[in-house]
Amino acid sequence: MANPTEYREASGFIAEIIRTNRRKSADIRVEEGAVSIVVPSDTPLEKVDQLLASKRRWIKEKMALHQLTAPASSREFVSGEAFPYLGRNYRLKIETGAFAPVKLVHGKLLITLPQSTQRPSMVRNALVRWYKRQAEQKLKEKVTRFAPVVGVSPMGVGIRTFKSRWGSCTAKGKLEFNWQIMMAPNRMVDYVVMHELCHLIRHDHSPEFWHELGRVMPDYPQCREWLREHAERVRF
Repeated sequence: MANPTEYREASGFIAEIIRTNRRKSADIRVEEGAVSIVVPSDTPLEKVDQLLASKRRWIKEKMALHQLTAPASSREFVSGEAFPYLGRNYRLKIETGAFAPVKLVHGKLLITLPQSTQRPSMVRNALVRWYKRQAEQKLKEKVTRFAPVVGVSPMGVGIRTFKSRWGSCTAKGKLEFNWQIMMAPNRMVDYVVMHELCHLIRHDHSPEFWHELGRVMPDYPQCREWLREHAERVRF
């Protein structure tokens, strides 16, 4: 994929353009209310705009459905609101202008958006994208660092949205992580990575599994308890 941070503003939503040499046709996706369009690398922007316009009603219906089914959140997605990242709170700063994705600048989560009645959902979607990007980078780094400690070789790392779990290990040996774990303190993220790596040795929660986890992470009970107690603080 060549340029994963290219965007187009449309009526009421922002679409992320993902260019790839592996496709011959376009694919529009609405995941968690965030819109992305996967296109062949040489697709002109005019064509992208046409595709988004032709699917506008379908996109808006998908976004509305997500808002209806999403769990109730106390967050307002406005300037000054605090969002945790690796256990530390950062204030959101929203500026008005042409869309620019979330950046962590001078201790603030900065985002630029056009004026819109849909602004809160746009802010949420932009934050989800940012957290997912951080998760993809940081969790891959941690897996690479901890896999030799555990003594395993995972088949890959993926980022997903889980309703009630922080990660999973597939039968084929791929590790998948919930992007929302990035809101927890760094040590809790280490615990989730170690936990899934140990599932490559024991694919259950038997005493042997916990013994294996305790061998590489003696403080895992405290981490597990912290996540149980504070699960609501690290989700939105």
